[in-house]
Amino acid sequence: MDFKKTNAPTNTITRDMNSLSAEVGNIYETVKIIGKRSNQINVEMKNELEKKLQEFASYTDNLEEVFENREQIEISRFYEKLPKSTLIAVQEFIEGKVFYRNPAKIKK
Repeated sequence: MDFKKTNAPTNTITRDMNSLSAEVGNIYETVKIIGKRSNQINVEMKNELEKKLQEFASYTDNLEEVFENREQIEISRFYEKLPKSTLIAVQEFIEGKVFYRNPAKIKK
């Protein structure tokens, strides 16, 4: 997933949960859907960050050889400036990009 191209705000915004839950019909179900998507995004971001930082990994146990790596710092700063996973999930939900289903509501 490309997190650079998200329309999500970087600051928290107060939202009307009644209008957000209009499509699903239940506020708690809406929160659960957004929460699960947020966890998925968080795992994706974490894996991507770990993969990028793995290139700079040092496998020595000597404390004297610890040094500052500019590229590693820049990558870390980039990920710190991204919107939080919850904000991205809410924005995706508003834009209709989240697929969800409730197996309990599916008729057999």
